[in-house]
Amino acid sequence: MTRAQLIEQIKQKKSFLCVGLDTDIDKIPAFLKEYPDPVFEFNKRIIDATKDLCIAYKPNAAFYEARGLKGLQSLISTEQYIPKDILSIIDAKRGDIGNTSDNYAKAFFDKENTGMDFDAITVTPYMGNDSVTPYLKYEGKWVIILALTSSVGSKDFQYLNTGDGYLYETVIKKANTWAGADRLMYVVGATKSTEFTDIRKHAPDNFLLVPGVGAQGGSLQDVCQYGMTKDCGLIVNSSRGIIYAGNDENFAEAARAEALKLQQQMQEELEKAGVI
Repeated sequence: MTRAQLIEQIKQKKSFLCVGLDTDIDKIPAFLKEYPDPVFEFNKRIIDATKDLCIAYKPNAAFYEARGLKGLQSLISTEQYIPKDILSIIDAKRGDIGNTSDNYAKAFFDKENTGMDFDAITVTPYMGNDSVTPYLKYEGKWVIILALTSSVGSKDFQYLNTGDGYLYETVIKKANTWAGADRLMYVVGATKSTEFTDIRKHAPDNFLLVPGVGAQGGSLQDVCQYGMTKDCGLIVNSSRGIIYAGNDENFAEAARAEALKLQQQMQEELEKAGVI
């Protein structure tokens, strides 16, 4: 998916919602256990219920890898089911160098090898350009770099003073020399909304993937006030608040209702900013 296609999706759907498919087999409705692949059946119904309200889906690799071969098949089936006009993000947070990164990229981007063809991957940049550039070899794929997270542990390293600003600022400035805003996005936690002003100084045009709205306490209004650009520039993720909104046979309808609430709030913010 190109940047222009992503922006068009935002304008058409009046939304910048990403639904996180952090699907835990122990939390899905019990009746789904009767299906051959309960996790995929859950994801399929969530996608069917929300695909007109969101512009991205983001499976978290850990929830699938923890189930071995069964989990991997669920992930492959889920990626293949996501509509091709919706951004597919694998939240893998890989962070290694050289041919290790080459193989991580192949795992998630090379359909002929694994059956998966995600549009984007989250990457940890701690090991430098070797941990990012192998993914950029795949034309048209996005790399989403961890910059400033909403976790408590973000204070351990991300706010260290490098002499040229905080470490998270140094990461953004350096990463911008590897690719442009048509290939790189950054993860910025919603609970860090006041820092969006500083981040936009270094990444004025990049899309920001923003977790932490809802269950983690982030404010959508604050994120938009400090982080929105003329092209929107935001992809706001909600996982638990949407996918676990219900726990019976009507779980997909409950998920849709929560997604619709967020979409309507996002429409207001897009109109307020003049994006639509």
